[in-house]
Amino acid sequence: MVGKAIRMERIIDRNSGRTVIIPMDHGVTQGPIDGLKDIKTTIDKVVNGGANAIVVHKGLVKSGHRGRGKDVGLIIHISGSTTMSPDPDAKVPVCTVEEAIKLGADAISIHINLGAETDGIMLQHLAEISRTCQEWGMPLLSMMYTRGEKIKNEFDVKFIKHAARVGAELGADLVKVHYTGSAKSFREVVEGCPVPVVIAGGEKVETDKDILEMVDGALKAGAAGVSIGRNAFQHEDPTAMIRAIGRMVHEKASIEEAMKELKG
Repeated sequence: MVGKAIRMERIIDRNSGRTVIIPMDHGVTQGPIDGLKDIKTTIDKVVNGGANAIVVHKGLVKSGHRGRGKDVGLIIHISGSTTMSPDPDAKVPVCTVEEAIKLGADAISIHINLGAETDGIMLQHLAEISRTCQEWGMPLLSMMYTRGEKIKNEFDVKFIKHAARVGAELGADLVKVHYTGSAKSFREVVEGCPVPVVIAGGEKVETDKDILEMVDGALKAGAAGVSIGRNAFQHEDPTAMIRAIGRMVHEKASIEEAMKELKG
């Protein structure tokens, strides 16, 4: 579909075929955490770092999602839950595809927790959203996580590659999953998924090199890029961190070359 192809180029670099996505949807889940209290300033820093796209909830679009003068792809997140809920893993619909289109979205994002007690309901929602996105020519990013009593280790490659495959089979155009810890194991995830795969940033890491090593491993395994939130927007210099990650993703820079971006 021509419309979907055009929109995909707004969130994925047409030259490298890869993407740097910065999710900033954490406010619904956790409230105004560090880095997201002044959302306009953070978006400016993210955009200046060269991010291809950001992920936000519908209410933040009016805050000026494209920054001051520079463009960035807009992905609107359509599912949510809060840490105050009896079951924070139970994601529910909080926006429709049509609402997102009216707000100018370039793509839709949905969060699924496989292994949660309500994962059947979430899978049904994914299937419905996938159908609607197909009708409108909207790209769909599916954040596929594995959480629940059966999941002993949510970073285990057997769970991650299954989750990625579920997202693809139910219609996602781009799948986001946890990094499995090594390029060798993550290659199994990429090879088993027929659509592009990006890695989540996960919890805040201790050092800059930790996050860059994760990016390096994922790219060597064939990942299509990253979707990193807290390790980008909570960095002491978000613009520099995103620029460093972007050099690795789009220019195939080494960890050492990316570190130079952080050191100025």
